[in-house]
Amino acid sequence: MTKTADTSMQADVLIVGAGPVGLTLAMDLASRGVSVILCETRRFAEPPNVKCNHVASRTMEQFRRLGVAQQLRDAGLPADHPNDVVFRTTVTGTELTRIPIPCRRDRYTETEGPDAWWPTPEPPHRINQIYLEPILLKHTAALPGVTLLNRTRFERFTQDAEGVSAIATDMDSGATRSIRCRYMVGCDGGSSPVRKQIGAKLEGTAVIQRVQSTFIRAPQLRALIPGKPAWSYYAMNPRRCGTMFAIDGHETWLVHNHLNAEEPEFDSVDRDTSIREILGVGPDFHYDIISKEDWIGRRLVATRFRDGRVFLAGDAAHLWVPYAGYGMNAGIADALNLSWLLGACVQGWGDEAILDAYEAERLPITEQVSQFAMDHAQKMIRARRAVPPDIEAPGPAGDAQRAEIGREAYALNVQQFCCGGLNFGYFYTGSPIIVPDGEHRAPPYSMGEFTPSTVPGCRAPHFWLADGRSLYDAFGPGYTLLRFDRSVDVRPLERAAAAYRMPLTVLDIETASLPKAYAHRLVMCRADQHIAWRGAHLPADVYDLVATLRGETRRERGRRRALAWEGVLA
Repeated sequence: MTKTADTSMQADVLIVGAGPVGLTLAMDLASRGVSVILCETRRFAEPPNVKCNHVASRTMEQFRRLGVAQQLRDAGLPADHPNDVVFRTTVTGTELTRIPIPCRRDRYTETEGPDAWWPTPEPPHRINQIYLEPILLKHTAALPGVTLLNRTRFERFTQDAEGVSAIATDMDSGATRSIRCRYMVGCDGGSSPVRKQIGAKLEGTAVIQRVQSTFIRAPQLRALIPGKPAWSYYAMNPRRCGTMFAIDGHETWLVHNHLNAEEPEFDSVDRDTSIREILGVGPDFHYDIISKEDWIGRRLVATRFRDGRVFLAGDAAHLWVPYAGYGMNAGIADALNLSWLLGACVQGWGDEAILDAYEAERLPITEQVSQFAMDHAQKMIRARRAVPPDIEAPGPAGDAQRAEIGREAYALNVQQFCCGGLNFGYFYTGSPIIVPDGEHRAPPYSMGEFTPSTVPGCRAPHFWLADGRSLYDAFGPGYTLLRFDRSVDVRPLERAAAAYRMPLTVLDIETASLPKAYAHRLVMCRADQHIAWRGAHLPADVYDLVATLRGETRRERGRRRALAWEGVLA
């Protein structure tokens, strides 16, 4: 029975869902002075599911800016536990190949390996969500301007020209909460009530593969695994193919049993038998099931990410097979793309139309990444079905067979576990707040490969400043203009930005070691590290450039010219 509304609350932004995506969005908004209410059905610090095992480099770069990168780096697997990905006939069987990935102790210093050369201040980090999320939660809960409403269920909303009115229910008392906000973001997962209420639908491939997933405790297992430990173990044999992740590096493990097409239900095969065939252990080996984490691999993207003042991010907007760790990480990329746009509007320097950039930028990228993930999933399904029956046979013929399978497994999987393209290669086109210069197109990228570029829309290639800081450490909260030649007078642009209160940081670059992609004297970077404009000199109309950067529509710019606002503002 619903009680009468007894609580009324207000904030700039209401976030529905306090998983990693919602928490990251709240952290970034709070850093911009935006007040936030987080609505979450779970109790405070209630453990999350054992889901994501990988924090991408791009995500770690942003966590560095938000002040939590080192805390995360210090958590998860033991500091000296290898982050390698190993392929074996079974987890305890013969090794086929290995993708070397440094342990967290050596992550900043290691120079050998397929991802050790990456141009970033923050390499990726292998950590399970059960360790990641509590750190994000503790940090977010302590931020001024953030209110956490646990055991609170979002019910419905209405919106008008000024904001959003939402109704939520206290799940313990049954009391109704009324929440008024300027904007609302649904970070409420694959079954998102927010998505359903804005009328968006998920479209794509509903089932790519079912995975029988089991979180187990097996203290004796590590001693049975020959050779160097790893973070991820792929078992490839004709009986059962699966994947196992080390969770604490000692006794807890997550075992994925990849079901075949002729196994349409999670109980189509015996769970215990499958786990033993993946691990390569007999009936006398003891383990305990902590939880069952079965999931379905899909490729589904929402038809839209926005309705007026209401937005979708993370699994609420897209679902796909989490190859390359790009389930949670793509959701966090959504959050960090949206947060600075919302911040611009709340702070007053961004035109409301700047928010059009969110869907214009993230929806095409989501389609691209989901296709990468689905294509890789289908290749993996074919590879599992093609495991030869004699892969475990002793002798030279078996050795040759295993060597060939190992080469194929390495070539196929190094691109997902060391996915440079998905980290640094994607770019935004067709955005209303990015100024194309027509010089070059952004270079193509794949899951694993990319070419650094300063074409507007691309990520600003990283380099270290003369004082030892990361380039990104010197970025301001709004736009940052990189000036590579002090003789270029940028004061007209600074005056135009100040007239609109648009935050602009001018960063003079004096280091001699620059990526060759930086061929222009001026490069304008956004808060999310993407390039918005570049040139050899300022444009003739700096107010027009500022108008684009702050999201003004062409109609508004024409109206401003008609009223001769430039002269007034100057």
